[in-house]
Amino acid sequence: MLVYIGTYTSEGSEGIYACDFDPATGALGDLRPMARTANPTYLCLHPDRPYLYAANEVGDAQGERSGAVSAYAIGEGGALTLLNEQSSHGTSACYVSVDGSGRYVLVANYSSGTVAALPIQGGGALGEASDVVQHQGSGADPQRQDGPHAHCIVPDPGGQFILSCDLGADRVMVYRLDTEAGRLLPATTQSVRLAPGSGPRHVAFHPNGRWAYVINELGNTMTAFTYDPDLGLLTEIGTVSTLPEGYTETSYCADVHVAPSGRYVYGSNRGHDSIVILRVDEATGMVEPIGWESTQGSFPRNFYLSPDGTWLLAANQKGNNVVSYRVDVESGLLEPTGHSLEVSMPVCLLPLF
Repeated sequence: MLVYIGTYTSEGSEGIYACDFDPATGALGDLRPMARTANPTYLCLHPDRPYLYAANEVGDAQGERSGAVSAYAIGEGGALTLLNEQSSHGTSACYVSVDGSGRYVLVANYSSGTVAALPIQGGGALGEASDVVQHQGSGADPQRQDGPHAHCIVPDPGGQFILSCDLGADRVMVYRLDTEAGRLLPATTQSVRLAPGSGPRHVAFHPNGRWAYVINELGNTMTAFTYDPDLGLLTEIGTVSTLPEGYTETSYCADVHVAPSGRYVYGSNRGHDSIVILRVDEATGMVEPIGWESTQGSFPRNFYLSPDGTWLLAANQKGNNVVSYRVDVESGLLEPTGHSLEVSMPVCLLPLF
């Protein structure tokens, strides 16, 4: 299995890399360059065509340079050929996804607090943005929440709604995507507010499609919601810490994934440098932490959980390595395989099946 690795390119990395992953042993093969591009910090695949899209996290708060989205065709052996690049219509593009229809790439811009839809043209190239939405609001933290900071944009499992976590506004925004016009339209319930200072970052859905989990970067918490797929409505169930009791040092949450079984939720802690394992109450959807596993590196950002739930790969941004773990699907706990790979500032992992 081939794994693409997105990186920050400020300290020697040149862009997107790849390595082989052995699903029998957890071994990671030699690192090889696939595409030279600036700060490809988040990657996604088209659901049924051989295209890869990358968020280029460039730009500054003054808007002197826009972020971008790069489109690639995937060839033999996973080779990437650049198709084109389009403006993300905001600064510091940090997340990309493809909507349920497969017709649009969705992008979130952190520094500017904007989200946009870009039409996918014939052959996989991207057209100019068909819509750009400016988020509004601020939060309790004057340093990190002085204004909106869109941090992800995710289609729901049913393909009807689009959810975007805004770290600066302490909200999860909810949109309907008009697939004919490419417009992001407010849902009936336009957003849900989290506790002040939470800093919602990423959201992941339970396999049943009726529970969702938001990891909060600033609050170091995980919030469980019920989800109404007919209305796009999130209703909070409860919130728990992602850190062990008594831990008081600085840490920031990053990524969240739900096990295919639906029995466990995983989150990454940057500072505590761990993956938290949370058990899901099968009756209510609420979660409780049952363990923490060191990521054997510093500042784990994105991590990958295999579709069968048996493997987890963690990218340590400041540790400059990717580490593999075997997952006990019954207990949910992680076991290090002893395999790791040196990579300069890895921040996103994307397997090609």
